[in-house]
Amino acid sequence: MERNKKNQYTQEFKNHAIELAKEFQSSTRARKKLGMSESNIRKWIQQREQDDELKALSPGGSMEEFQRLRKENAELKKVNFIVKAAAAVFCQGQFK
Repeated sequence: MERNKKNQYTQEFKNHAIELAKEFQSSTRARKKLGMSESNIRKWIQQREQDDELKALSPGGSMEEFQRLRKENAELKKVNFIVKAAAAVFCQGQFK
């Protein structure tokens, strides 16, 4: 239940934090007990709820495929942001 080398939390630690928050019925109390950011715990709880909803909606669905698509979507959002920013920079010269 410690951080790994990349300063990220292990899945075991995340699960422990979520269970603590449920037990205390408060992510704030869990944060204080674990000495970490409350936003992380909230994010992990939200992620688990989304995963549980997905499992309920598609019992035969593939979590791996869903997570792959989620990663791809995040990457495409980043690329889209960069393209928009670059277009804005190139368009500035045309209006002077």
